[in-house]
Amino acid sequence: MTGRYRDHHPRLPSPPPERIEPPPERPAWQLLLIPMLVGGLVALTLGVYGNVHDGTGVAVNLAGFQNHPAPTSAVKVTLSTGALGFAVLQILTALIMYGKVPGVAAADWSGTAHRWSGRLAFLCAVPVGIHCLYAAGFQSYDGRIFLHSLVGCLFFGAFTVKMLGLRKDGMPGWFLPVLGGSLFTGLVAVWWTTAIRFFENFGSPI
Repeated sequence: MTGRYRDHHPRLPSPPPERIEPPPERPAWQLLLIPMLVGGLVALTLGVYGNVHDGTGVAVNLAGFQNHPAPTSAVKVTLSTGALGFAVLQILTALIMYGKVPGVAAADWSGTAHRWSGRLAFLCAVPVGIHCLYAAGFQSYDGRIFLHSLVGCLFFGAFTVKMLGLRKDGMPGWFLPVLGGSLFTGLVAVWWTTAIRFFENFGSPI
């Protein structure tokens, strides 16, 4: 009899799996707050130091420039021109990787070239910045020189913002193009406000 009267309870459906909601995206201003504050502090510190520091006249010198009429400036112009050349290469490889150059596809080495051209540009720019701050200081006696000093400080501040922002997840899509374009524009301005005058007066730095 027991076999005739089996307990036929309806099988209850399994509860749906719990849906895990992704964490809400943080507003862009929250992600940018710390990098912007640190970058602003870097630029301000460089400007204050350059303003209170008495320039020594010489900060960076390299072998091979001693016979030039302006050896210290020749070193500075050579390094800044090198930094600008590497920066142009970085911008070009970025455009290729983003598909902005018609008829040119990104190669396997494009990313490596992009990263290393940026690193080399920065390595060339650092001794130029040291020279400007230590040998000359922040100067404002002339509009061109004031622009050079101001943009130079802002350049290293913007570079700090970019490097800190790269380490954060969820940064807005415009972050890298805007910061990269700003850095390139600043580097062009720094180069233009000094190197052009040097080339007009002395010709080649080498």
